[in-house]
Amino acid sequence: MRAINSKKTIVDQWNKLNLKLSDLQTLAQLAEEEEDEGTFKEVQRELVVARREVNSLEFKKMMGKVDDKRNAILTIHPGAGGTESQDWAQMLMRMYLRWIENKGFESQVLDLMPGEEAGIKSVTIDVIGEYAYGYLQAEVGVHRLVRISPFDANSRRHTSFASVFVYPEINNEIEININSSDLKVDTYRASGAGGQHVNKTSSAVRITHIPSGIVVQCQSERSQHMNRTNAMKILMSRLYQLKSEEEQAKLDEIEKNKKEIAWGSQIRSYIFQPYNLVKDHRTKCETSNTQAVMDGDIDDFIYEFLLSKK
Repeated sequence: MRAINSKKTIVDQWNKLNLKLSDLQTLAQLAEEEEDEGTFKEVQRELVVARREVNSLEFKKMMGKVDDKRNAILTIHPGAGGTESQDWAQMLMRMYLRWIENKGFESQVLDLMPGEEAGIKSVTIDVIGEYAYGYLQAEVGVHRLVRISPFDANSRRHTSFASVFVYPEINNEIEININSSDLKVDTYRASGAGGQHVNKTSSAVRITHIPSGIVVQCQSERSQHMNRTNAMKILMSRLYQLKSEEEQAKLDEIEKNKKEIAWGSQIRSYIFQPYNLVKDHRTKCETSNTQAVMDGDIDDFIYEFLLSKK
C-alpha cells in the first residue's frame, strides 16, 4: 500500500499539472484572439509556476532508487589548515541549513564539535524530508574555498578545503543486525556550551563498531540515553551505506564495468577573491552570485549533477 500510494501521488501530481497546462493553452489562445494583454501576462506568470512544478517532478523521476526517498545524515569535516578550514566548514554548515529550510525539510544537529578559535571541527546533521538523500547525494565530495582570509593580519588570499559526506537514514524496514558484543560504548563529558549539566555529567556517547571499525558519536542531547539512541541511528546508517557499497562492488566485478564516482580532488570551488564565482567541476555549472549560494541556493548544482547521471 505504501508503494501504491507513493506512485499514486506522482500520477496525481502529473494529471493535475497536465490539466493545468491544457487550461493555460486554451487561455493563451483566447487571449490571442481577443488581444488581451492582461490575460497574456497571467498565462506567463502561471507558466513560471508550472515550470517549477515540472522540474520538481523531473527531480523525482531522476531519483528512482530505493534510498533516494529517505532522510539523510549529512556530515562535514574541515581539511588541513586549522582555523581557516574550520571556519569554511561552518560556512558550509550554514549553507546546508539554509538549503534545508528553503526546501521545507527539517533538521537536527546530532553532533557538533566547535573549533578552538572559530568554526567547527565536525558536524553531523539529520536531514528529515522526502528525497533528502536523493538531493544531497550530489553534494558528496571536497568543497574548495578561495578568499581573503579574515584571520590573516596581512589580508592574504587563502585556499581552504572541507569534505561533505551523506548517508541515507534507514528505518525499521531495513534489517541491519548489530550484535551488542561487537560494540564498544564510551561516555564522556560533552564539550562546548551547555552549562553546569554538560560539565558535570558524562552525557556524550561514542560507539565503536569493532568488526567494521566505524566510530560514531553524539553529544547534542542532555540525556545520555537520547545521545546513545541518536548515535545508534548514525551507526546503522553508516553500516547500511557500507553494505550498499559492498553490494555495488560485487555488481561492478560481475559486469566488469565499474562505475566510480569520480569526485577528483574537489567537486566544487567557491571563489570570493579576486572575483566571485561558484563552479561545479563535474557538470561545469557555475554562477557569480556567491551570496545566494551561501544562503542555500544550490538547487541548480544538484539538478545538473542528477541530470548528468540520468
